[in-house]
Amino acid sequence: MNGRRLLSRWGLPDVTGNGRFVGANVLDSLGNGLVLAFTVVYFSATTSLPLGAIGAALSLGQLLALPTPIVAGPLIDRLGPRKVVLAANVISAAGFTGFLFADAAWKIVLVQLVVQAGSSIYWTSSRALVMLAAARHGDRSRWFGFIGALRNIGAGFGSAVASVAVALGSGTGVRGLVLVNALTFVVAAWLVATWRPGAATGAERPDPPGDSGADADADKTTLGGYAQVLRDGRYLRLVLANLSFVLAASVLPVLLAVYTTEVLGAGAWLIGVCVVGNMVLVAVAQTLVARWAERHRPTRVLALAAMVNAAAFAVFALLLALPGPAVAVGLLTAMLIFTFAEMLSLPPSNELSVSLAPEHIRGRYLGAFQLSWTLGNALAPALLTLLLSQGPARPWVLLGGLNVLAVPLVLGLDRRPRTRTGTGARAGNPAVPVSPSVEEAAS
Repeated sequence: MNGRRLLSRWGLPDVTGNGRFVGANVLDSLGNGLVLAFTVVYFSATTSLPLGAIGAALSLGQLLALPTPIVAGPLIDRLGPRKVVLAANVISAAGFTGFLFADAAWKIVLVQLVVQAGSSIYWTSSRALVMLAAARHGDRSRWFGFIGALRNIGAGFGSAVASVAVALGSGTGVRGLVLVNALTFVVAAWLVATWRPGAATGAERPDPPGDSGADADADKTTLGGYAQVLRDGRYLRLVLANLSFVLAASVLPVLLAVYTTEVLGAGAWLIGVCVVGNMVLVAVAQTLVARWAERHRPTRVLALAAMVNAAAFAVFALLLALPGPAVAVGLLTAMLIFTFAEMLSLPPSNELSVSLAPEHIRGRYLGAFQLSWTLGNALAPALLTLLLSQGPARPWVLLGGLNVLAVPLVLGLDRRPRTRTGTGARAGNPAVPVSPSVEEAAS
């Protein structure tokens, strides 16, 4: 009992009955984290291709995988999120196994497409599984904070592994690492398949929704389902707002290093301090922030995160006016504010992505939400580096402005829409029910 109380005070969810789900998330976070940092290192060590060709092949594979969330959405609605998560893990395992045979540019494009598709399908569908894990205690915010912390640790682990691989410089060693990573996805799939949640819920349907009368029409065509998403202005506001958070999150992998060393002229050691500090803070404090956030409306927490992000970007821009000795202190301050905004934004954005989606078509809604991640991650490198080349303050002005604009987009999203009948259906569109969880969030 004391142990549970301690976990609760630390902002961790009650994982009773959900240990295998947690284990699967640990493996998936580590595996997907490796995707972000290891691919260039691997192919430069195992092929004779020039670095430019490898980078172009990886970028093309990622671009080809952009529509994956839109494809995954209808599958979630028809099959349920658990089966789609299983498929995502199998796809990721197949993609990493394919790394062993990718010795030409076109093969790198193909395996990158498979790996990115598996990762995108996983993140699209796993949000719905969190609803299943949190059904008994209703601690969705804590679960999303917990998963966010795992994801951050996974990304940090991937960077560390990439560094070790570079130091070792062994083709055999990195091939063995890829094979082990492929096996971890297989184990993660087994954990999800054998997981028995502590409580049954409508977050996952054992049978395809298309087999029941009310949902049959919704599942006839993908286009018809997404047409409903496109008519949902409230949810599109969330997707647009999340795009600003995705671009903000790209500061760490895209802008931080070049801005610190080439623009500010600071030592490269500062980059390591910032990256490690961000990873440690999120790992230690993310669940505590989620515990605080669960006492407030998710829209207000998300609006606060946007304003804190804007403040962080203002500090990043002001570093240009600081004298040399003060740059290090200013940079660490900016990173501290940035990390706090990151911890604030992850739980409410994910929670709203599922709670604002009608249950019978939730998969398509999650596909639209995940698209903001894939598009943002694809746009960020070109957009932010282009702005930086035109002026060192420009990327910070854009990012700060987008986050300020996100505030009016998210405020009021969890308010129940007015209806003519008082039944909770949207006026003029009674076929689209308001999720009960939205009412809980607004109460």
